[in-house]
Amino acid sequence: MPLDLFPVVPVTDFDTATAWYQKLFGGPFAFQAHDTEVVWELAEHRYVAVHQAPEHAGHTHITVFVDDLDALVDGIAARGIEPALRETYGNGVRKITYRDPDGNEIGYGGAPLADG
Repeated sequence: MPLDLFPVVPVTDFDTATAWYQKLFGGPFAFQAHDTEVVWELAEHRYVAVHQAPEHAGHTHITVFVDDLDALVDGIAARGIEPALRETYGNGVRKITYRDPDGNEIGYGGAPLADG
């Protein structure tokens, strides 16, 4: 049985947020659920939705682990978004955090660098 993951990120300004997430995720959304919600498929059965809900905006924290953190961060930087925070935990795992215009946090984690 496949597991579907579908977190929803509430935002204040739908159009501004949609443009920002297109830069973060590297392309257009997969589908529009309704007038104020769009959805990206990050991997099979793993989605992130952006939904206009100003009363809840700014409180989301999502972390996604990827195989090549450095390539992902470089790609996001090339699209004009810089991390808000870079962390390395005691076990060497790294996390890069981005904040959307409302302050929602989307983090990417990855294994330690091979040489460090």
